[in-house]
Amino acid sequence: MPALVIVGTQWGDEGKGKIVDVIADRVDAVVRFQGGNNAGHTLVVNGKKRIFHLIPSGILHSHILCMIGNGVVVDPGVLLEEIERLEGEGIPVTPDRLKISAHAHVIMPYHKALDNAREMRKGKSRIGTTGRGIGPCYEDKAARAGIRIHDLINEKVFLEKLKNNLEEKNFLLRNFYGVEPVSEEDTASRYLEYGSRLKPYIDDVSLYVNRYLAQGKNVLFEGAQGTFLDVDHGTYPFVTSSNTLAGNVCCGVGLGPSSLDYIVGVVKAYTTRVGSGPFPTELSGDLGDQIRERGGEYGSTTGRPRRCGWLDLVMLRKAARLNGFQAVVLTKLDVLTGLPEVKIATKYRVDGEILDEAPCDLETFSRCEPLYEVLPGWNEDISRVSSYQDLPGNTRRYVERLEELIGVPVWMISVGSSRHETIVKRPFFEQAP
Repeated sequence: MPALVIVGTQWGDEGKGKIVDVIADRVDAVVRFQGGNNAGHTLVVNGKKRIFHLIPSGILHSHILCMIGNGVVVDPGVLLEEIERLEGEGIPVTPDRLKISAHAHVIMPYHKALDNAREMRKGKSRIGTTGRGIGPCYEDKAARAGIRIHDLINEKVFLEKLKNNLEEKNFLLRNFYGVEPVSEEDTASRYLEYGSRLKPYIDDVSLYVNRYLAQGKNVLFEGAQGTFLDVDHGTYPFVTSSNTLAGNVCCGVGLGPSSLDYIVGVVKAYTTRVGSGPFPTELSGDLGDQIRERGGEYGSTTGRPRRCGWLDLVMLRKAARLNGFQAVVLTKLDVLTGLPEVKIATKYRVDGEILDEAPCDLETFSRCEPLYEVLPGWNEDISRVSSYQDLPGNTRRYVERLEELIGVPVWMISVGSSRHETIVKRPFFEQAP
């Protein structure tokens, strides 16, 4: 049975968490492979809304082993809060249900301080980070100055690394950014306590994943953010600080490329993004506000209102190429109900030239004008529809046109936030090798 990768096709917030939860009863393990607690996955089960930032969405299923890979940057305080919250709701998060890679890097207080200080200094040119310290943590990882999860349980090593890092970070915070330095004593005490509490969860995630696959078990790899927040292939510099593409599963978990069987992209029926950066199909008027309110488009992590716009097939075709999708899942289709027409951007126009592909240059991309294909809308309530054939004709026309334009079949369609509000359009998972 397969190793299945679920990734976002846009700028994140596509509904990946719900899709992982929907298919989790068919897998044995769910693994996060990149990002940090700047991402939030929202699940609605039996009318109760839960938001996850670090723990994989499969934790609500008692038979699943959840794992956090080495490609994730971990804020131990946030992780422990999530564990405590779930335990308080009667959902056990014991070490036999959650494993954290010993090689995952730790978000430290100075990372968050630097993140916020930089954004304040940039003013109007700010990127729009969440202030969670994600970028500075990945910087230290690349600079070989990072603190890993296993360092938290080795007091001598941790204190030495903390001292060396604070010498540099506090100099920057105090003398360049003009903000308060981070206390070495308080940080040492707090993070060593975190290490003591997390010690039972720390393990070799790469070894677990490879053993599971060798035993014929199903493993689902859960991405955070979306394709165009990838640090290499996204709308740089308005991106996250890790590789969000499916290919990063291998590095972010410790797995050979030949082990991946199927890659599925999650597509929202319209487009949203949080923070700054170009957005060709953005709607700035009443229609954009209407979609935001109907779709509940506010950040799970920050509460920030998301920018909303029509579906962009130029970007989706690129996402399919970058990730190698075998299928896609369409989410939030119900939000478009009641619109007299729905639009799909199929090309761009810039400087008098028609483009089928997005330009690599951000300045040119920011000036692209979308060229739309217009389809008729539908008024029927689709949130209670359970069969694809029972969808209104215009709804099916929209879905099938997307399949033609992306060149990838639609596997499932989400028509609401709950598990049961999901339509399987065609068998897929059961056919995986």
